[in-house]
Amino acid sequence: MKAFFIDAPAKTSIGEIDEPPPAVGEVLLRIRKIGFCGTDLNTFRGLNPIVSYPRIPGHEIGATIEQVSRDVPEEFQPGKNVTVSPYTNCGSCPSCRQGRTNCCQNNQVLGNQRDGALTSYISVPWEKLYTSNCLSLREFALVEPLSIGFHANVRGRVTSEDTVAVLGCGAIGLGVIAGAKVRKARVIAIDIDNAKLEIAKEVGADLTINSKTESLHDKLKALTDGDGPGVIVEAVGLPLTFRTAVEEVAFAGRVIYIGYAKEFVAYDTKYFILKELDILGSRNAIPNDFRDVIKFLERGRFPVDDVITKTVPLEDAGGALQAWSENPALFTKIQVEL
Repeated sequence: MKAFFIDAPAKTSIGEIDEPPPAVGEVLLRIRKIGFCGTDLNTFRGLNPIVSYPRIPGHEIGATIEQVSRDVPEEFQPGKNVTVSPYTNCGSCPSCRQGRTNCCQNNQVLGNQRDGALTSYISVPWEKLYTSNCLSLREFALVEPLSIGFHANVRGRVTSEDTVAVLGCGAIGLGVIAGAKVRKARVIAIDIDNAKLEIAKEVGADLTINSKTESLHDKLKALTDGDGPGVIVEAVGLPLTFRTAVEEVAFAGRVIYIGYAKEFVAYDTKYFILKELDILGSRNAIPNDFRDVIKFLERGRFPVDDVITKTVPLEDAGGALQAWSENPALFTKIQVEL
């Protein structure tokens, strides 16, 4: 069967691998849609420190059940469309022992520490499946990235009393905005691209700031009666935005980091103490996040057509990554159709 490989930085190919037979308790999935994420882009660029080459990417999955093995529940039958939680957990590390399996010390994400789903078929344990009777395959492939944004709201303890500023309106940032609006928070979306800010409004942002053309500090102060937002979520991954979150959040505020900075970040640490901040990392997602996103998408209010910038066939996946790498501002989400 066919599989897409990132062979080395800026080098891709399509090759043949064996079809994986489902073990007991597993299902064989026919892959239909795969979304590219920022991690895949960094693998293509040679900036992903946890990947080795060659690697099959793909962990944002829309698939159809092809075959089931023994010990799989009745609800999972051939022909059913599903998405997949792409994470593993060991069950014994400190985070697993606390029930926080999303940040398992030994986690291996599809497409990163192990080969992913950008291939004709994969076999997965049935416990990793999530389904719906009304989502399209491309919506299924949006569930995982949106779940990461929803989980940031869990980490940030966001409520209807909060004003949440979101730095970055890519796919993950849009998930943060959607999750915050589900919790009835007031949301300020921040980006340097007006087109992405328009999509953020469609998702539910109450206010937007273009930090390239406006003074972010002055605008945030004006929108929060001089206090600054009580919650800031960083979904960019730059040293500048890491620092901005700490500098602009209100006293006694909460900062949630989702983005991975590609270089060391230097802080004026006085803000940590003077503001008595809660500075929180947010990694991956938990089962409830997947279920909440599916319920959210089932309402039909998410601007799927605007968020998915481009859909390409498998043979054009390498070219799509190259185009994204050369012009990242032009893309919010790329999906590959198999």
